[in-house]
Amino acid sequence: MNNFALFFNSFLSYLLLFVIIVAVAGIAMFIGIKMRKKKNAEEQAAISGEDKVEEVITQ
Repeated sequence: MNNFALFFNSFLSYLLLFVIIVAVAGIAMFIGIKMRKKKNAEEQAAISGEDKVEEVITQ
């Protein structure tokens, strides 16, 4: 029974670590996509000469 408790504890520890890594990766992807869209909008606004970058970002 002691071996099962040790195994279960180790399994939960690795499962928690996996969940944390997935959450951090998801947040990083969200931030990266958001930043890229903003940069694309700024570049598009600079090319077309528009001052309203926020309108391009929301579209």
